[in-house]
Amino acid sequence: MRVLGTSVTLQEHIRVEAERDLGIKLRFIVEDGSSVQRNGVMHPESYEIYDQWFHSIDCLWPARALQPIDIERIPRWDEINSLPRTGRLGRRACAGAGSIPVDRLYVQPDNSLGRKPTERISMLPLTHNADSFVYLDDTLPEDLIERGESWAWLLAPELAGRVALQADAAIGAIDAALAVEASGLMKFADIGNLTIEEIDALIATLIEYKRRGHFAGFWSSFAEAAQLMISNKVAIQSIWSPATVELERAGLRFKLASPREGYRAWFGGMSLSRATSGRTLDAAYEYLNWWLEGWAGASMARQGFYISNPERSREHMNDAEWSYWYDGKPAPGELPGPTTQHLVTTGQRRDGGGYVARMGRIAVWDSVMDEHNYLVRRWAEFMRA
Repeated sequence: MRVLGTSVTLQEHIRVEAERDLGIKLRFIVEDGSSVQRNGVMHPESYEIYDQWFHSIDCLWPARALQPIDIERIPRWDEINSLPRTGRLGRRACAGAGSIPVDRLYVQPDNSLGRKPTERISMLPLTHNADSFVYLDDTLPEDLIERGESWAWLLAPELAGRVALQADAAIGAIDAALAVEASGLMKFADIGNLTIEEIDALIATLIEYKRRGHFAGFWSSFAEAAQLMISNKVAIQSIWSPATVELERAGLRFKLASPREGYRAWFGGMSLSRATSGRTLDAAYEYLNWWLEGWAGASMARQGFYISNPERSREHMNDAEWSYWYDGKPAPGELPGPTTQHLVTTGQRRDGGGYVARMGRIAVWDSVMDEHNYLVRRWAEFMRA
C-alpha cells in the first residue's frame, strides 16, 4: 500500500511498526510539501493514502483526487478531541486566520466541505502542532532579547546573514508575512489569505532583504533545517519540531520561540485516493485506524507533535513524558526521543508551555490562499532573486 506524504510522518520506524502490527506491506513515498500536493492532485492513481495537511485539501478536493472517509469505519472517531472537530479546545476558541481545519472537515450532502457534522470527512485529523522559529540563545544581541520574542526577529538587521526560512511557498510566505507585519513594514487585511497587491508588496520587501544578504538559506525538510543550524550557517530560522530533535542531539543551546503575535499552526491527517478500492481500501482503513491506537501518537509526541486523540497515546507514555510534552512541565528525568534513549534532559521545560497554552495561541493556520498559484509564482521569483 502506497502512502504519499512528507518526512513529518513518513518515517522508517513508523513504517516498520505499522507493518509488524497490521501485516500490510507499506511503501512510503516521501517528497517535499509542494511535490506531495502537486502529485496528490495530478496522480491519485499513484497512491492509496494521502498523508499531508488540511490546507492541502483546498487543492485536492476540488480536483476530485480524494474520496470521502466513512467515519462509521473509524471506531475511535469519538475519541478525537474538539480542536479539529469544532475549532475549540474546551472554552477556548482556536480560530486564527488561514485554513481552519473544521471548515474543510465534513463532506456535505452536495459534496462540498464545511463544518456542519456529517457521516463523511475529507481527511482523518491526526498530527498537529503550533510552529514558530528557533534561535541560538547565546548568539542573539541582548537588546533584541529584551524586546521579547517576536516574528520580527526574522527580519532584525542585527541578524542579517544568519536567517533561514522554509522554502515552501504556502508555509514560508506566511512565516515571512508574520515577520513583515510584526516589523511594522506592512499590515495585511487577512494574513492567511493575501491579495495580489499584498503578495506583490510582500515579495518586493523580501527580495530587497535577500539582495542585501539577509537570508543565509532556505529549507524544504526538517533535516535540511537542522543542518543549517548545526553547521553554524544560521542563528535563527523558522522550524518544524523534528528539527529540534536533531539540534538536541547535536548539543546546541537553542530556544523555540513563543512569539507574542502567536503561532503558525498546522493540522495534518490522512485521506483516501479516489482510486483506492476493494481489499486495498480495507487495508487503507486499517492503517488509518492504526494511527489512532496510541503507539504512533506517542512516537509523534516524542518529537514535539500532538495527536488528535491524545488520551489513547497516554497509555504508551510514562507520566514524566506526558507531563513534559503535553502539560509543559519540567522533565523530572531524562526522556527518550522517538528512536533514541535520551533526548530531553532533566529539568528541561518545553518552550511555550502545555498543549492548550500552545494550541490556544494561534495567529494563523497554514493555508492555500485564493491567489495560491500567483503566490507560488512570485515566491519562486523571490527564491531566484
